[in-house]
Amino acid sequence: MGMSKKDMDRRKHILKVKLEELQKKVDMDPLKRDRRLHEEYEEIKKKISEME
Repeated sequence: MGMSKKDMDRRKHILKVKLEELQKKVDMDPLKRDRRLHEEYEEIKKKISEME
């Protein structure tokens, strides 16, 4: 059974909030020393774009 529109909107909102939090951390690490952080940021961006 698929997700309802309300569930999808809720999940998308949660991902956007997490993306905003990660954005702050990514901005503080311009030299990309924490690769895992940058990979997680890109992964969440990809998930959000797939949902739209």
